[in-house]
Amino acid sequence: MRAIAISEPGAPEVLVLTELPDPSPGPGEVLIKVHAAGLNRADIVQRQGFYPPPPGAPDTPGLEVAGTVAALGEGVDAWSEGDRVCALLAGGGYAELAVAAAAECLPIPDEMSFEEAAGLPETVLTVWSNVMQRAAIRPGESFLVHGGSSGIGTSAIQMLTAYGCPVYATAGSAEKVEVCEALGARLCVNYREQDFVEVITGATEGRGVDVILDMVGGDYVDRNIQLAAVNGRIVNIAYLQGSQVTANLMPVMLKRLVLTGSTLRAREPEFKAALVAEVREKAWPWLDDGTLQPVIHQVFSFAEAVDAHRVMESSAHIGKLILSWD
Repeated sequence: MRAIAISEPGAPEVLVLTELPDPSPGPGEVLIKVHAAGLNRADIVQRQGFYPPPPGAPDTPGLEVAGTVAALGEGVDAWSEGDRVCALLAGGGYAELAVAAAAECLPIPDEMSFEEAAGLPETVLTVWSNVMQRAAIRPGESFLVHGGSSGIGTSAIQMLTAYGCPVYATAGSAEKVEVCEALGARLCVNYREQDFVEVITGATEGRGVDVILDMVGGDYVDRNIQLAAVNGRIVNIAYLQGSQVTANLMPVMLKRLVLTGSTLRAREPEFKAALVAEVREKAWPWLDDGTLQPVIHQVFSFAEAVDAHRVMESSAHIGKLILSWD
């Protein structure tokens, strides 16, 4: 099969189109003929040499794919050959064939393209795991997502709006602010022009925000603590500006805050299977009625993987970047 390999840690140019042996599904797994794969920041960090795949996962990058079931492993009866699925992977998505746990696959809605579906698993499951489960947000509680125009951000805005939460966001341009508000954000702050703590504190009449989803880190850690409401929860899923920070923790005690975070890639299969089942039951209907729609910035061929990584590193995109074999 054709695949995109990392020749050595480094810049986007280390991504090379190569041929690798076809994988085969083991017990409880399916083999997927990949039509499209979603890009994620984790792919960038892995390419740079700082995020090795978990034990047993392929070295090939790629955490989410969409395609058709090509073969079934022993004991799999939930899927049939030819089924259209998108799937969460621990690696190996940048290839023509990928193996996924059957329990970590989701059906693709009939009217949705493979390219659209490839942008769903990592974002929707990440938001559900961290905001609905870990932060235990309730309808009516306020929510802030930093990086509102990212793949995770655009999904989070739609999902939390559908869940009945007033949503706030931050983004880095007027165009991105407009997109976030069109997707349902009550207010999106251009962080290049305004202090999001000041603006959102005013918008909430001094109350602050109940749940904050942050992938920025750096000085945002302290600013999130300032902005959080009493009994607020702050969830970090990345630290693009650094994980070593200086912060005033006194408000954590005074406001009874919860600071938490998680990663999804290395979680145990049982956790991922339960998460996928819950998302299929509770979030997937939003796709059927159009409440949740993947936001796709650009589709690249797999031969253009270098260009796709450059765009992601530029942060110029809105929504997801997708690689396609079609």
